[in-house]
Amino acid sequence: MTKIDTIIFDLGGVLIDWNPEYVFLDAFNGDKEKMKWFLENICTMQWNENQDAGYPTKQATNDLVSQFPEYKKYIKMYYGEWEHMLRGEISGTVKILEALINSNNYKVIALTNWSSETFPIAQKHFEFLTWFQGIVVSGNEKTRKPFKEIYEITLNRFNINPEKALFIDDNIRNIKAANTLKIKGIHFKNPEQLQNELTTYNIFIK
Repeated sequence: MTKIDTIIFDLGGVLIDWNPEYVFLDAFNGDKEKMKWFLENICTMQWNENQDAGYPTKQATNDLVSQFPEYKKYIKMYYGEWEHMLRGEISGTVKILEALINSNNYKVIALTNWSSETFPIAQKHFEFLTWFQGIVVSGNEKTRKPFKEIYEITLNRFNINPEKALFIDDNIRNIKAANTLKIKGIHFKNPEQLQNELTTYNIFIK
């Protein structure tokens, strides 16, 4: 097996617990069905990913308000209350990240789908974001995972050999896209599973 020399982390869902439900469950007075319908039909993940690829959040909000004026209050909450969607760090993964960095055996990079407008808020909250040798933020690049371009940007910017790189993401779609560029991947489910799967690449966390 080719020795891994670079580890690329996704952020949301891997290192950071981010979820719109933390805002909208309260907004809909605990009615999970109403919340689920709203997030699947109005402020959808596909809509959010458009902003992750660089579309302005204010324009995106106005677009939806024009389309669904009866939901104006809730649509405006999405980015208005965005900071409250950040619950905290996923501590088990942060410990793994710290161990990998302290080992000095790997180049450790982050590749995240994140709006350039909201990412500075996360940077204020999470000190571990300063540990990476580099972070590629989709909103700054005007593209996002799973599109090939953002992986190529990451590889080229940090002089990464894809066959010696390992990518960790909670979305299997993004892992499969990385695989097409010969980047190995781990589909993240929880820190314990991640630590176990790292051993298959001869990466051991002390």
